[in-house]
Amino acid sequence: MTHQVYILQEAQDDLFDIYRYVARHDSVSSAEYLLGKLEATCLSLDELPQRGHVPPELERVGVSIYLELHFKPYRVIYEIDGKKVFIHCVLDGRRDMQSLLERRLIR
Repeated sequence: MTHQVYILQEAQDDLFDIYRYVARHDSVSSAEYLLGKLEATCLSLDELPQRGHVPPELERVGVSIYLELHFKPYRVIYEIDGKKVFIHCVLDGRRDMQSLLERRLIR
C-alpha cells in the first residue's frame, strides 16, 4: 500500500443512494454486489492512484485537481494529496455529469 484512501461523507452518501436505488429497482443481492465492487474500486486507489484521468467535464472548465476511475457506468471522482487519496463522489455516468460535477466540486 502506498496511499491511504479516505471515502468522504458525500461519497459514502452516494454509495448508499446507489445501493438503495438498486435494491429497490433490482434486488438486494444485486445492490450488495454492486456496492462491494464500487467500494473495491475506491479502495484500489491505495496503489497507483495516478492511473485515473481528469474528468473531461472538469477539464473543459480548467479544473484538473480531480481524477476519476470507472466502474461502468459509475464514476469514482477523487483527489490525491501527498500520500492520501480523497474520494469525493461516486456518480452514475448516465446522469448530467457536467452540472453534477460543477455543483459538487467547483464552489
